[in-house]
Amino acid sequence: MSAEQNMALARRFLEAFVNGDLHTLDELLAPDFVNHNLLPSQDPGREGYIRTAAEKRAAYSDIRQTFEYQTTDADMVITRHTTHRIHDRGASLGMEPTGREWTFTHIDIHRIVGGKVLEEWSAKSASPFLEMLDQERRERERVEQELRVARSIQQASLPKEVPTLEDWQIAPYYQPAREVGGDFYDFHLLPEGKLGLAVGDATGKGVPAALVMSTTCGMLRLAAQSYSSPGEILQRVNEALVPNIPTNMFVTCFYAIVDPKRGSLSYANAGHNLPCCSHDEQAATELKARGMPLGLMPRMSYEERETVLVPGESVLFYTDGLIEAHNPQGEMFGTPRLRGLLSESYGVGRGLSVTLMEELEHFTGERWEQEDDITLLTLERSPLRN
Repeated sequence: MSAEQNMALARRFLEAFVNGDLHTLDELLAPDFVNHNLLPSQDPGREGYIRTAAEKRAAYSDIRQTFEYQTTDADMVITRHTTHRIHDRGASLGMEPTGREWTFTHIDIHRIVGGKVLEEWSAKSASPFLEMLDQERRERERVEQELRVARSIQQASLPKEVPTLEDWQIAPYYQPAREVGGDFYDFHLLPEGKLGLAVGDATGKGVPAALVMSTTCGMLRLAAQSYSSPGEILQRVNEALVPNIPTNMFVTCFYAIVDPKRGSLSYANAGHNLPCCSHDEQAATELKARGMPLGLMPRMSYEERETVLVPGESVLFYTDGLIEAHNPQGEMFGTPRLRGLLSESYGVGRGLSVTLMEELEHFTGERWEQEDDITLLTLERSPLRN
């Protein structure tokens, strides 16, 4: 081939790479093609070169190319060209879309033999991109390490065993999201055979939320040893948290005390989602009590209420990861939907939790990425035996 033909082939080859024209690349690459200027994870052969072109085309938009200079020396073609592209569509070399526009000036050398590109060398102004890529990798590793630490703190703070009460069933269900939140639940064995139940959520994500959640669990356990009512326990924990909690963080918590002999449930609420009580052949009701979240303001008092669960009735305690989940249209799962499901006698315990999660998956769709931890805790008084 003539020098002019080789230069035209090199331009066609570079245009095909930039535009993701895989058919033309396959046509022009020699079977034993070698790429001498590899970026991380790239394969030096023709398959790796074609794959890289496809990935770049999928990751970038508004791609433009300008040829500034070209010359040839025997079978070697030297081309100076500049590409502009916006990284806004997909991952490139492991880096998620940044929305930035990149401009690279390349000096590429192609060895062309028999109308095929046999080898490629390149010098390009890609240092800023590679530096960002390395920074992104280090940041991702740091976040992954933080998530592992946060999850270990959270898991260590959750109870290892579920207490047993005669004629009562207790069933916790916990499904963590990838980005750790501050969900927790706990049980406190109290005098006279009573049982304390706590369900809550510390605001925020990652290690800060896990630390606040763990601290709150410890304070609740300590307060339960000295105070006899749900309102007093929450008040004590609030006073301890206020001077020690990070700015702009707080904890919602619902605390209940079960008296298994009387069938009573006394409770107080620190700004948490209202538990739902299921009744036979009746609409589900909410357990309402007034109170500010823990850690926001000192000298708070917490309203106490009491209800009696008759045999066969149950209560669902939950965190907002359930009701604030969104479907693809942006609609929330919501409390009314939850109450409606509970009014349809879906059962209790682990079976209820599994059913609710199946309903949630149906609502959000299979591609849903869980936004927050989901905690469910069901308490049922056993039905009367015939």
